[in-house]
Amino acid sequence: MTLKIYNTLSRRLEDFQPIEPGHVRMYVCGMTIYDLCHVGHARMMMAFDVVQRWLKVSGYRVTYVRNITDIDDKIIKRALERGITLRALTDEMTAAMHQDIGALGIEPPSIEPRATEYVPQMLSLIETLQHKGLAYQADNGDVNYAVRKFPGYGKLSGKSLDDLRAGERVAVASDKNDPLDFVLWKSAKPDEPEEAKWASAYGAGRPGWHIECSAMSCSTLGETFDIHGGGADLQFPHHENEIAQSEGATGKPLANFWVHNGFVRVDNEKMSKSLGNFFTIREVLTKYDPETVRFFILRAHYRSALNYSDVHLDDARGALKRLYTALSHVPAAPVGAIDWTQPHAQRFRDAMNEDFGTPEAVAVLFDLAGEVNRSKDVALSGLLRALGGTLGLLQADPALYLQGGGAEAGLGEADILDLIGQRALAKQARNFAEADRIRQQLLDQGIVLKDSAAGTTWERS
Repeated sequence: MTLKIYNTLSRRLEDFQPIEPGHVRMYVCGMTIYDLCHVGHARMMMAFDVVQRWLKVSGYRVTYVRNITDIDDKIIKRALERGITLRALTDEMTAAMHQDIGALGIEPPSIEPRATEYVPQMLSLIETLQHKGLAYQADNGDVNYAVRKFPGYGKLSGKSLDDLRAGERVAVASDKNDPLDFVLWKSAKPDEPEEAKWASAYGAGRPGWHIECSAMSCSTLGETFDIHGGGADLQFPHHENEIAQSEGATGKPLANFWVHNGFVRVDNEKMSKSLGNFFTIREVLTKYDPETVRFFILRAHYRSALNYSDVHLDDARGALKRLYTALSHVPAAPVGAIDWTQPHAQRFRDAMNEDFGTPEAVAVLFDLAGEVNRSKDVALSGLLRALGGTLGLLQADPALYLQGGGAEAGLGEADILDLIGQRALAKQARNFAEADRIRQQLLDQGIVLKDSAAGTTWERS
């Protein structure tokens, strides 16, 4: 079955074929790095982690570029508030991001360009746009893009020019020829730190937000590449403006596929820092283990809204434990290459080839776990583990995972084993009341005991 991807530009599923046979080039708009990442950011990076993983499973070589925006109004403001340099702030927050998303099993991109490393390329692109009559310098020194001079503007968002309004991060100023025009180069202000200023033919200044990704994507992947991704909130104005900049300069399509993930929602509102309803990855990982958080995100399709709550995370943890329980009861036989003709594997592949359908793929994992429980087949257990691995799941030791619980787990392993030993002695002495009391004491701490002929095992609820 051919991989099909939903293309935001065409608003339909399309068969995927890379420009260069066997090689996929993908650019994803990454973080503006002034604070810790929240669950909404994790959802975006998780979506494209799954995309690049599945492309590799499908036999493609993948060049995956995910940028870092390290010059921005919010970065300047935060650095000044903290009394540190911009570079110190962005280095600190980049390291924190790598730590947090690494805990979730999100693999690093092939290339992670920082905006400040590509200012010459941005200036070259602005110069090209000016020569083509698509950019002009305003009286305040800013260089703006003339939106109405680009005939294709609005094709990604599907709105007419008259319907569009200047979007988030687009300052509407009297120096613009049209309210829809957006800034390519921001003239330096006297109160801004010197490290936020670059020399240019337009005077000292710094790049606008949108021009960064046009320069970085084309510099690392070429003028036309296969997939451009990001959150749904970037569709307009950021990605619309990228198209205008890049295609206005080159006359070529920027990307063949535009892919956008859905929002994380809290109480029916988008999770965002501006609304103050966000939970950082670090906060969530104090209550839930990383694989539970990963599983919670992957149970929803990447394009759908994801409702965040402790109830949903608790449910995800219980569901993931059912998969690990199957693996703990039937040790997995080693699996080399997955046999995609096997019925469960074939269903899994078909689900993933339908626009990376993780909900249906996860359903296959549960069906397979049920078959493992019934048949006790170590080969099927191995397949369960191998298929889970394509999503970054089920790779921990089952017994250790079941005993690990969330990050908030109370009793340590030594304490638990000591109480199990005390309970065994109580049972030998036929003091069943004491044995029951210890069982309940452990249960109150979230520790479930399982007695069998081989002895007593435990796991966290």
